[in-house]
Amino acid sequence: MVAIFDVRPQKLAEEVASQLKGKLEQPKWAQFVKTGVHKQRPPVNQNWFYIRAASVLKTLYEDGPVGVSKLRSKYGGKKNRGVSPPKFQKASGNIIRKILQQLDKAGLSKYQKEGVHKGRIITPQGISLLTKAAEKIAKQQ
Repeated sequence: MVAIFDVRPQKLAEEVASQLKGKLEQPKWAQFVKTGVHKQRPPVNQNWFYIRAASVLKTLYEDGPVGVSKLRSKYGGKKNRGVSPPKFQKASGNIIRKILQQLDKAGLSKYQKEGVHKGRIITPQGISLLTKAAEKIAKQQ
């Protein structure tokens, strides 16, 4: 059995993104929006929303219960402030929130309320989606 850690993350994200196209709906504003205040332009790739959703799903698998704030920190970056030194800025929370809501609706993640750690966790359907994509990539190599 192939684990998701045995394949390249970029190929895994692209494969899962192609499978998520039928399950998630890209918002109309996604083609115009920047992914954070640290970016100067919107993404060039038209499928960036699905690739980000696949990456979020993989993060849910790896890091257990996570919230929007932790994901904002993960996808953030340095903002170029001209003459001033660069400063870290978090990514857009609205994009991550919409992705998490759609993953919940598709049954790939769910919100964990009880316990010490609260946040979104991956469901068995999400785990099987990731492992099947990893197996498909491993067979191609």
